[in-house]
Amino acid sequence: MRGDRWVRVAAASMQVDTTISAAALRTECARFWRVSGEKILALAARWRPEDGAPVFTAGGRYTARGWTDWTRGFQHGSALLHYDATGDACFLDLGRDGTWRDLALHVVHFGVHDHGFNCVSTYGHLWRLMNAGRIAEDPGERRHLELALKVSGCVQARRWTALGSGDGFVHSFNGPHSLFADTIRSMRSLALAHRLGAELIGEQDRRESLLARLAAHLRVTARYTVFYGEGRDIYDTEPGRVAHESLFNPLNGSYRCPATQQGYSPFSTWTRGLAWVLLGFAEQIEFLESLSGADRAAILADELVAVCRRAALAVAGFYLRHTSADGIPPWDTGAPGLVRLGDWRERPADPFNDIEPFDSSAAAIAAQGLLRLGLALRRAGTPDEGRPLEAAGLTVLRTLLSPPWLSETTDHEGLLLHAVYHRPNGWDSIPRGRRIPCGEACMWGDYHLREAVLLAQRLMDGQPVWTFFGTLEDSPPC
Repeated sequence: MRGDRWVRVAAASMQVDTTISAAALRTECARFWRVSGEKILALAARWRPEDGAPVFTAGGRYTARGWTDWTRGFQHGSALLHYDATGDACFLDLGRDGTWRDLALHVVHFGVHDHGFNCVSTYGHLWRLMNAGRIAEDPGERRHLELALKVSGCVQARRWTALGSGDGFVHSFNGPHSLFADTIRSMRSLALAHRLGAELIGEQDRRESLLARLAAHLRVTARYTVFYGEGRDIYDTEPGRVAHESLFNPLNGSYRCPATQQGYSPFSTWTRGLAWVLLGFAEQIEFLESLSGADRAAILADELVAVCRRAALAVAGFYLRHTSADGIPPWDTGAPGLVRLGDWRERPADPFNDIEPFDSSAAAIAAQGLLRLGLALRRAGTPDEGRPLEAAGLTVLRTLLSPPWLSETTDHEGLLLHAVYHRPNGWDSIPRGRRIPCGEACMWGDYHLREAVLLAQRLMDGQPVWTFFGTLEDSPPC
């Protein structure tokens, strides 16, 4: 679809509707929440906690997949997001009961980098809702929520690889040599724990600042996970490429090379990893801008915001240049079959092609990242940079809220169709008669679409932007 309202942003392949506003999605959002509620209730009626965490669908039914138990927070967090959007108390009860029943072990899980996914998506939402007066103040429950968040942040910060000179990162489940792109979203755990007064106490009562570790992780992620077209390797020819994994020598802290677990190659960009980085930097800009006094001075917050902004802008530009015309990216920008799809950037994504899958879950994460980054740039006084990114985020969101991406039938438990989990390992369901995955959903795709729609709904209603740590009272109209 072309015309004066549709433009290429920053030489992007994506066609961005420059006239779109959050209010333009009111009908789609209302329909979305009706479908969302049906899906949550249907899954809750069937799923048994002892079966583990639902991960992705096969034949339209959610299944578990053992690797690490990183999606349970999305299951119960989805119910809490639905309550936040609709006020329907049955979803509050469902999310709250599931959190208290299933998440306690995750609070003290030392073996993963996923505390932001599991604990912030559950305990964090309940804490945020209580602060906002959306659920009744209960001193006992508040103490438990805050204790869980403080412990979770400290446990996550304990997975620390020091690089020297104050640098370091929270390492992945692969070990102390491994920095994952995904882990930037677990910095929310450190941020909340710090805000609640927690410190990490180690040997001989040595105290480590969670805020300092958060800041170091952001700087290292910006330096090594994001490429800036500055020739770091012979493939570093364009700003915004993202490495899923960055490898270090943990004995001396030296950087070794990019790597990947779920992408096509270390030198291509796995688009869900890119989306995690885009959203992670955008929401950390929001958090850093909320700091004051000694906290700002301790981590050189102004300089760190500039680092995060540079990384986020590079990644956003890469996303817009390497996605389809309607904003849905392939699962990896270097996937070998893309060349056979011809001018795939110039037309809407076709999830039913038989060559390479597109990943709706990456698009759902990126849509929120584009929108939050655009709003942050407008708050910083650069509307010419911010508005196109907001429009891009809303354009992607509108695509996802329509067929063939949104599942509106009762015979499928998923909400957002055509998601990809682990293409190299072949974990995704391929329908009979087809050659590539399509038609299935995943728990993080469903959850992050709910996050993005809740953000758009707040904007269309003129309410403050919700964040993982509260609200932004000076949110610009969208």
